[in-house]
Amino acid sequence: MSLQLQARLKTASTEYQKIQADLSNAVEARQRLDAQLAENDLVKKEFAQLAPDNMVYKQIGPVLVKQDQAEAKSNVETRLEYIKGEIKRVEAQLQDIQSKSENKKNELVEMQAALQQAAQQTLPAGPSLPSVGA
Repeated sequence: MSLQLQARLKTASTEYQKIQADLSNAVEARQRLDAQLAENDLVKKEFAQLAPDNMVYKQIGPVLVKQDQAEAKSNVETRLEYIKGEIKRVEAQLQDIQSKSENKKNELVEMQAALQQAAQQTLPAGPSLPSVGA
């Protein structure tokens, strides 16, 4: 019984570690998306200040290529919508992973308690010590 419980505990512990790694990856993805969102919001604000006759350039590799201002604004809007959609997707993924993590953590606590209880039940009663006052 105890060996079987230990094996299940080890498997659950490995699964918990994998869930924690997935959670860490999702948090990193969320942080990258936040940075991209902030950057694109800044670009959108800069575009709002442009006069219609201002030139807009797009970097393609090491070269700056002239780009239509309306097209550039449209590209930024499209990127913003995409990033917001990705943030929603990653948020849902984070909630799912956090839920799995909590469930697995509770499962581990229950297994550890059962293992400790099984260990206490299998310990032989040791010799009784004489009382100090005797």
